[in-house]
Amino acid sequence: MKWRTYPADVLPSFVAEMDFDLARPVIDAVAQAMAAGDAGYGHIGQLGEAFAGFAAARLRWNPDPARIFATPDVMTGIAEMISALTPPGSGVVISPPVYSPFFLWIGFTGRRVVEAPLRRRDDGGYELDADALDRALSQDGVSAYILCSPHNPVGRVWTAQELSTVADICHAHGVLVLADEIHAPLVLPGAAQVPFLSLDHPVTARTIAFTSASKGWNIPGLKCGLAIAGSAELATVLTEWKEALLPGLLGVHASAAAFEQATGWLDAVLAQLDRNRGLLARLLAEQLPQIRYRPPEASFLAWLDCRELGSGDDPAAGFLERGRVALAAGTDYGTQGRGFARLNIGTTEPLLAEAVRRMTASMG
Repeated sequence: MKWRTYPADVLPSFVAEMDFDLARPVIDAVAQAMAAGDAGYGHIGQLGEAFAGFAAARLRWNPDPARIFATPDVMTGIAEMISALTPPGSGVVISPPVYSPFFLWIGFTGRRVVEAPLRRRDDGGYELDADALDRALSQDGVSAYILCSPHNPVGRVWTAQELSTVADICHAHGVLVLADEIHAPLVLPGAAQVPFLSLDHPVTARTIAFTSASKGWNIPGLKCGLAIAGSAELATVLTEWKEALLPGLLGVHASAAAFEQATGWLDAVLAQLDRNRGLLARLLAEQLPQIRYRPPEASFLAWLDCRELGSGDDPAAGFLERGRVALAAGTDYGTQGRGFARLNIGTTEPLLAEAVRRMTASMG
């Protein structure tokens, strides 16, 4: 999809997947399953134990494998749990600018979006706005909060203090917390992921965390995510909804191999992304100094403030039309994204440099 959505002369830098070769253990796991004729219905197998080991080693968290469930992907898991655990027509709070499918899928479930926007600092950084979250959760009929951690698209890794504040507010309002932690394996040097369920807080009993190997190891097409219940009661709900949450079996095999055998590959990717975020800062300073950019603390997505370019609400449209480079429109992530664009830096250094060159050419 990345390379076929636009004409051949367009450099695609919009879809949230990386250009890197797959990890050998992942390839081998899928090849071995195919050689064995193992292409039936999905089940979690040993994936719960594999993720628990990864979480203990990399995230300083010890989830109970008995409370880990496989899903087709993170967004499907979130949507099914909204359907299972919140009343029809109720409000679900999100913090834009944020992952665009949240807006769509909340509507698909028959619930309504309630916004608690992030606060943008004068230096261009973002933080969770406790007052905005409290006001949103105080509205009539609000039943849940979707926490994006690390945050897509702004690249923040929330601190333990920030997450504790969120926990306090959500607990005070008695809402369900759905923590999207899909980018957690991709936290970059200088930041540390704090899994929401690792907090010593009573709100975790009303929390389900969601994650996947899909972003960290670049395997979204294999269709496998994870849901981790914060209580025995929520684990029962996930068990009851198992038939609606069958993963892709090849995704299960690939994900287990990633968590258990491919952390060296992940480290190489993190090193490359660290270099790329620094390279982008230098290239923009040299070629497009009007763009404000704070390097992300996690993942391969750069959130670019293009408002000083004078290119309107959707600068990505101009980059595409005149520069033949495709970025994601900032408005996809909420009205707070007007004048912004999201650039994928999960690529080679020459292709990243070419993307900035094309962006610069579009301004001529």
